[in-house]
Amino acid sequence: MKDFEAQPSAATTAPVAPEEISGAALLTARRTASGLASVPELPPTPPLHSDDGRATLTDTMLTVRGQQFLLLELERAELTPVRWLLWYLLGGLGLAAVMIAFLQNWLHTGPAMLGMAITALLLAYGHRGTNRLRLHRLGREMVNFALPGETSPWQRFTAEVNRRIYRVHDQAAREAAALLAAADEAMRQAAEAAQTAAATAEPQQDTKDNSLSHN
Repeated sequence: MKDFEAQPSAATTAPVAPEEISGAALLTARRTASGLASVPELPPTPPLHSDDGRATLTDTMLTVRGQQFLLLELERAELTPVRWLLWYLLGGLGLAAVMIAFLQNWLHTGPAMLGMAITALLLAYGHRGTNRLRLHRLGREMVNFALPGETSPWQRFTAEVNRRIYRVHDQAAREAAALLAAADEAMRQAAEAAQTAAATAEPQQDTKDNSLSHN
């Protein structure tokens, strides 16, 4: 009959493999890993303000008309010049009507010049229009803003917004890769420690089994 005393006790069983590190432990792994998760911080950049003060851009935040957006939640920004079609059409059609009436002698010179000036202003106002800033957000609907003024300054501002968006996303990707490398390194070290403990426990178990068999 098999001797029950010869069976290994629970205290001498081989250690089990370590559990996988959860996402909550990644920050700890980043601090404890041997230099694998060290990502240099981005150099600070000065805040950027639009000429009319409607938009402000920092390293991590974009503020447009008092509404704030984190750069990490933005995918990109687009700026599109938009004409006001109503005023553009009214100005163009009105100018054509006044000129036709003047050429047909339906209007005198004074009223015709006044009408041409007013309709030309309407045409220029509608042609100038506004600038539509469209913010593409990750996993959410887009947000549109109407920004009056010249297009060139807003284009430069939008280009800087996109540059900083790509900058923070690239930094976030580097940090995520470093965290993953730190977690993998911690798991590898834990697995090596478990294997070492198992290799150490096997000779002790064999010695104990031999001593029990001699007895």
